[in-house]
Amino acid sequence: MDIKQYVSDKAKKAKAASRALANISTEIKNNALFKMAAGLEKESSRLISENQKDLLEAGGKGLSRAMIDRLTLSADRVKAMADGLREVAALPDPVGEVLKMWRRPNGMEVGRMRVPIGLIGIIYESRPNVTADTAALCLKSGNGVILRGGSEAVHSNKAIVELLSKAGAEAGIPEGAVSFIENPDRACVMEMLKLNQFIDLIIPRGGEGLIRMVSENSTIPVIKHDKGICHVYVDGKADLAMAEEICFNAKVQRPGTCNAMETMLVNQEVAKTFLPAIVGRMKKAGVEIRGCSKTRAIVPDITAAADKDWDTEYNDLVLNVRTVASMEEAMEHIAAHGSQHSEAIVTNDYQNAHRFQREVDASAVFVNASTRLNDGFEFGLGAEIGISTTRIHARGPMGLEELTSTKFIVFGNGQIRK
Repeated sequence: MDIKQYVSDKAKKAKAASRALANISTEIKNNALFKMAAGLEKESSRLISENQKDLLEAGGKGLSRAMIDRLTLSADRVKAMADGLREVAALPDPVGEVLKMWRRPNGMEVGRMRVPIGLIGIIYESRPNVTADTAALCLKSGNGVILRGGSEAVHSNKAIVELLSKAGAEAGIPEGAVSFIENPDRACVMEMLKLNQFIDLIIPRGGEGLIRMVSENSTIPVIKHDKGICHVYVDGKADLAMAEEICFNAKVQRPGTCNAMETMLVNQEVAKTFLPAIVGRMKKAGVEIRGCSKTRAIVPDITAAADKDWDTEYNDLVLNVRTVASMEEAMEHIAAHGSQHSEAIVTNDYQNAHRFQREVDASAVFVNASTRLNDGFEFGLGAEIGISTTRIHARGPMGLEELTSTKFIVFGNGQIRK
């Protein structure tokens, strides 16, 4: 069978399953999620074994350290996947929720009800946990899902989908509701992007090149999970001990993620006190520091930042540092170089905090907290299907509600239009 037929058949079957799934009870969906979680934990050793095949092959593909980190499964990460499924099961089912009702002068009652989007296509790279997270969220929100992971994780993803599908079938989930394109040929992605008669929404998760390719070629609406050039601004009125902990966490805790800090902005009022301590701590953790001329005047033993550095998502232990004269200069820098993903200010000044949150344009703006917290689980959404950096329909971590649309529901007693 050729690739076009292969992808089309997968999507057609998944679309049919999505229509059936839209009307399945919350009890069945939750039971399926609990069975899926138990299956992942029971087969943890097998999943790790399949993941090892991917890791061995990754050695010859020149993957970055960040990509290898995202690809790796451990017992803890498998457990986290299972816990994520249980978290989703515990959340309220958005399907069928009536958002509001109102009565028209003619006595007609009009309302809005949440409904599934339909069939969602996920195109992603490296991270096997995305397979379980997105399947859980789509299932609970009544959507079918067709998954196309990267070739670097094909063994891991295939094993995860097999476990999820088996558990789902046992619980009464329609066959094909969680579909996976195993063929690693890149042509499969191009075929997916043409299937607007079956697929209702595309969500790409990966590097800048993948996002651009999908956006340019898709005939289906796209919600971008775009790159993360994230900043932490240390204000002149900051608690410097708190600022040090937040900045260190935002860069070092897991540098390969999209919500890790790439540039630290420091007000010149506190730079001479703050920079030596935080730069020394970052260096001890293996972070390469690249700074502006004002920063290098205070901590000279760092690399000079080039213009392109301010626009680079490193996903690694590399950090840009710029000393700024004011919060206005910090916000101007963020507007010029940020990716509207995650931005933070550390300050004890209420007015500065309020203004920063109001004026900085990003999917999440933090006061006195790490950008690493921009995450569906951390926000109480359960797992997330991605962090949308677009403005239409959904922005920020996408949980269950963001995977629904609405339809109008109307109750009358014989009204006609005059």
